[in-house]
Amino acid sequence: MIPPGATVGILGGGQLGRMLAIAAARLGYRCHIYAPEPEGPAAQVSAAETVAAYDDGAALDAFAEAVDVVTVEFENVPAEALERLADRVPVRPGARSLRIAQNRIAEKDFCRTLGLETTPYAAVEEAESGAAADARIGRPAVLKTQTLGYDGKGQTVLGEGDDLLDAWRGRLGGRPAILEALAPIEREVSVIVARAGDGATATFDPVENRHVHGILDLTLAPADIAPALAAATREGAGRIARALDHVGVLCVELFVTGDGRLLVNEIAPRVHNSGHWTIEGCETSQFAQHIRAVCGLPLGSTERRASAAMKNLIGADVELWPALAADPAVHLHLYGKAETRAGRKMGHVTWLGPLGATPPVPDWPPAGDRG
Repeated sequence: MIPPGATVGILGGGQLGRMLAIAAARLGYRCHIYAPEPEGPAAQVSAAETVAAYDDGAALDAFAEAVDVVTVEFENVPAEALERLADRVPVRPGARSLRIAQNRIAEKDFCRTLGLETTPYAAVEEAESGAAADARIGRPAVLKTQTLGYDGKGQTVLGEGDDLLDAWRGRLGGRPAILEALAPIEREVSVIVARAGDGATATFDPVENRHVHGILDLTLAPADIAPALAAATREGAGRIARALDHVGVLCVELFVTGDGRLLVNEIAPRVHNSGHWTIEGCETSQFAQHIRAVCGLPLGSTERRASAAMKNLIGADVELWPALAADPAVHLHLYGKAETRAGRKMGHVTWLGPLGATPPVPDWPPAGDRG
């Protein structure tokens, strides 16, 4: 157990790290942020900051000396950095969780070894494997980079008549890729599980996610799916966390098909955008739960207090903050980012409804700001 008063080191300086640091402070911990970019959202609310590259060995060693436990706010931290730190200080989750989640082929292979279903897929790494993948997967399909893609980046949809190799070279720069069949999807859902070092788990209710231009726009809690499907999402997430020996919060994104199947899409070995509603909507937020898990505290209750809708404030949406701040039904979270850009997550808002009711889908834009 890492007692309150200790320092939690967080690799990554974005909004997820910011919300982790706020949750840690409420539990009596200090946070030290390690990120290549200075004065990010997380550093603004933390006790200390190291600005250095993730492959800077001397900086990593000094960071390890300054903290009592290390965690991550996003999965694209090099696994080698976690392995170096793990020789000096507890690191939770471990490098294996990141290594598998960082590569879409490894991720899907791993899920299938656990008996979890995915869409059909094949690697595209040169012309020969591209032709084989094209023949095997067919159309429609989506071509994605194997690593580093997020929020719709590094991927392109292919329909009849689209040339795979042209798309691979022209749109993805010839980087190692994965071709996935487009399934007949009814909705997209995600489920968040927390796992403690002693193997205890606690799972939040699955939620429905709606995307715009590949970026999460709206999360509805709980997802409108059959109880058996909801139970299957929880069981699958727990199976993944146990197989990884994961400590901390982990999110599993899934597709629900028209014939009622669940297909694992991605694993995020960290707190997740689709769990922001838990700050107001649950007894324990995903952020507090993650800090509890990595510090060895007992896991908190994941009981839902309400139905909820969470909307991301993307780009110019943040300019609506005066109307949102004036609405007593709105829980407004701004991330402290200095520059507004199209496609950039600037904050989020959450609405709560009665516990047994349908999630309160908001009118948008808010009243008084409709042009």
